[in-house]
Amino acid sequence: MTPIKRIGVLTGGGDAPGLNAVIRAVVKSAYNAGIEVVGLEDSFDGLLDSSRSRVLTPNDVTGILRLGGTILGTTNHGNPFQYPVETPDGKVDYSDRVVETFHAMGLQALVVIGGDGSLSIAHQFYLKGIPVVGVPKTIDNDIVGTNSCFGFDSAVAFAAHAIDRLHTTAEAHKRIMVVEVMGRHAGWIALQGGLAGGADVILMPEIPYDLDKVTAAIRKRESFGAKFSIVVVAEGAKPIGGGVTLREEAKPGYVERLGGVGIVVAGQLEDMTGRESRCVVLGHLQRGGGPTAFDRVLATRYGGAAVELIRRGVFGKMVANHPPDIVPVPLADVVGRTKTVPLDSDLIKTARAIGVSLGD
Repeated sequence: MTPIKRIGVLTGGGDAPGLNAVIRAVVKSAYNAGIEVVGLEDSFDGLLDSSRSRVLTPNDVTGILRLGGTILGTTNHGNPFQYPVETPDGKVDYSDRVVETFHAMGLQALVVIGGDGSLSIAHQFYLKGIPVVGVPKTIDNDIVGTNSCFGFDSAVAFAAHAIDRLHTTAEAHKRIMVVEVMGRHAGWIALQGGLAGGADVILMPEIPYDLDKVTAAIRKRESFGAKFSIVVVAEGAKPIGGGVTLREEAKPGYVERLGGVGIVVAGQLEDMTGRESRCVVLGHLQRGGGPTAFDRVLATRYGGAAVELIRRGVFGKMVANHPPDIVPVPLADVVGRTKTVPLDSDLIKTARAIGVSLGD
């Protein structure tokens, strides 16, 4: 095998705390192995135009370990296989241009740091001949094949901190406080953030809710003297027999935007309980800020492992956390699937055991 001397790295999809930590680890690990790293800007757009790239040295990544966001920029609508530009023949397929640019830049491998969408694109390019290694990134923790993704611990820590602060105002005003967190199809943030923050009710996509059951849980709390309640709801939660709450329908290049279920639930609970209710939407605050220590270490391990796979000539894989090890798993086994919270998981059993209502 020809020795690898020049590789590319990009970040795709929504930002997450720890992206810069991965970039740093890729650059430093590669540099120490005699490999040059080219940073590609704004996800795969950086491979549509070679001018949107730059060589990264250890000096360029000094001090970014603790920073949120990504020094390379990102986008969640830059799919070269279906670019959001309508033509008489449909959407534009720029994938061949990406392959040409990849080779024209002298790149020999590509590290793609992203969620399911970006990893799906990475897998398609692997099938077109680009040597690819994926790194799983999502605050939702919904990528299959790995125990955890960097960004998730940071999001949960922030959610728990926000819930902690809401306890005092909820108790002071004897209110129901509804906290809407991210989680389109999986309730990992809602469940773990809710448990860590001492929520009384947790509503998540995996378990359609019945507000009569939620109201009963709140009434039960009132019966033993609790005059306030904390309800955590994932943005993808939905009532039994109903659908998700949308902020915006899907459009070319963009999936539908979820959001607003917290406001709906707060209004309904106020009517049903007669108790004043308020909703707080954490939104992109969960994505912002620096990564926790856990995410910094996990991201660093992922970046180092990605470079090691490249050195070994192992491609078409994603680095995954299988405690205590970081292992490669085939991208083909990962993409197009969602890791939801198992209904028999110990997290759900624990929540029920301590009296948390899950809306059912």
